[in-house]
Amino acid sequence: MKKTIVLLPGDGIGPEVTRAAAIVLRETAHEFNHQFELHEFPVGGAAIESSGTPLPVATLDACRKADAVFLGAVGGPKWDSLPVGKRPESGLLDLRKGLGLYVNVRPVKLLEPLRGISPLKPEKIGELDLEIVRELAGGMYFGERGNVTEKGVERAFDTESYSTKEIERIATFGYARAESRSRRLCSVDKANVLSSSQLWRRTVTSMCAVYPAVKLEHMYVDNAAMQLVLRPSQFDVILTSNMFGDILSDAAAALVGSIGLVPSASFGSSAPLFEPIHGSAPSLAGADSANPIGSILSVTMMLRDAFGLSLEADWIEQSLVRVLSGGYRTPDITEPGARAVGGSVFAEILREEMQRTLEHAERYGWGV
Repeated sequence: MKKTIVLLPGDGIGPEVTRAAAIVLRETAHEFNHQFELHEFPVGGAAIESSGTPLPVATLDACRKADAVFLGAVGGPKWDSLPVGKRPESGLLDLRKGLGLYVNVRPVKLLEPLRGISPLKPEKIGELDLEIVRELAGGMYFGERGNVTEKGVERAFDTESYSTKEIERIATFGYARAESRSRRLCSVDKANVLSSSQLWRRTVTSMCAVYPAVKLEHMYVDNAAMQLVLRPSQFDVILTSNMFGDILSDAAAALVGSIGLVPSASFGSSAPLFEPIHGSAPSLAGADSANPIGSILSVTMMLRDAFGLSLEADWIEQSLVRVLSGGYRTPDITEPGARAVGGSVFAEILREEMQRTLEHAERYGWGV
């Protein structure tokens, strides 16, 4: 298989975790005889420094022509004084818009060797393996906004707005995702007070007949947040709006013990975008303490969901579990008795374990 992949290292720890992703991609290509052409372009603060804009035209053009895009992270205090629209984060929003991305998928799965670092008690967390499907191109983040001053009093507003077509588009994805898993879909809204949520609920409900095998339930966002903490194992696929998804996905990520463990993928009308969710963490940049696991799992999402390479994705994930079972940890997930290593060392240990898995496939119960 031949694929072109654009790497956008970005800012802070972005370049570090992107290097880990590249190691895994190159190892996969080598062992399975694929051709992955990796091309690196600037975005975010790095692009501001090199070209004066957070999303250069050349970067967006390359992403549109690619088969997949991997993003490290963007942002940092160095650019906080810039106006909205000129900051690194604007490059990410423009990238999503430029690629026509309208759905974000965030898997939240507790890896067995890391069960002890979850903030929840073992009897509460159960088998944590859920996905949050978040609408990415509409809602309050893209609605009409502004500031007005009347009689010396300033008022600011942001508008939550959705159309039936926007909801149908994301719901179709959510239903299909649920069909491929355990056929349970929980649609999250605030239909008791928001007109946009009432339309959301009616639209999602009206699509039930098209997916008779999927069991649909509705939940208000405040109750969903509470239930994620009380009993997260009750969820399989959560479907929700842009703002609610932003909040719930970060809350759910905390359940696995570190935001550095969680990957994500965004899909739309152009190349899909894969990225860890941890942000740029500028205070950690250069210390080799960044956790590359979210980045590595984003690569397995790319292989499985964009390229259809499930065998390769399984190979990486199973190798990762064995590395963790061997006690290796980055500083953010270290435990008593663990072997604490830097992010680059962890990535190299994983690469060696991936090779060992192929050499001893029968012993590991894994084969090509």
